[in-house]
Amino acid sequence: MSPQFGLILFQVIVLVLAFSVHESAHAYMAMRLGDPTAYMLGRVTLNPLKHLDPIGSVFLPLIALVYHWPLIGWAKPCPITPRNFSHPRRDDILVSLAGPASNLAMATVALILLLIFKHAGGGPAVFAAMSVAPGGVSTVDTSALPLFPAAMLLYYGVTINLLLFVFNLIPIPPLDGSHVLRQFLPYNVERIYNRIGMFGLLLVFFFGGSLIFGTFYYPLLGVFDRVLGSL
Repeated sequence: MSPQFGLILFQVIVLVLAFSVHESAHAYMAMRLGDPTAYMLGRVTLNPLKHLDPIGSVFLPLIALVYHWPLIGWAKPCPITPRNFSHPRRDDILVSLAGPASNLAMATVALILLLIFKHAGGGPAVFAAMSVAPGGVSTVDTSALPLFPAAMLLYYGVTINLLLFVFNLIPIPPLDGSHVLRQFLPYNVERIYNRIGMFGLLLVFFFGGSLIFGTFYYPLLGVFDRVLGSL
């Protein structure tokens, strides 16, 4: 296996797991709040085949890998029946936020595992992974670090889950942030807002991505990196 192929494989593994946990969190929260729709359709599962979307989970990530863009995307929307909720507005917001919250939780778990890994003798492998992740190359000879693959997989668990956390909170349909914002819009405005759809998302991706990620993602990743480097 070539080093480059190994890095791509690690990213795909982490991304698929992140999608599965994200959608399962939506479905589980909906079930707990009284809507069994997603549960009955088998969406409370880590089986990726139940969650992956051809465009958001396959096509867009492949394009991102080829052009070295941030590895982002989305999974198949979780089916929700709001009338089953006791408090439709509040519960829809909670269900919407459950997905991004799960990605933040996964990034935090990966960080904790990296800290344990670091203090168990894997420090050089952890720092090598941190240097490789941004561009896929490193000045360190990773072949001399047998623990590097495990550290790299965990560090992608941090970077990719933080990307999905920030990306899904963007208030543009169909992302989770839009489900929160629309609860506070007048009916007529909401109808227009829902029509933005994929066109608005593509505009943000191509023209506003650097601003969004520069404002939110990179500072958040910087916090995680400082914790990993200093503890």
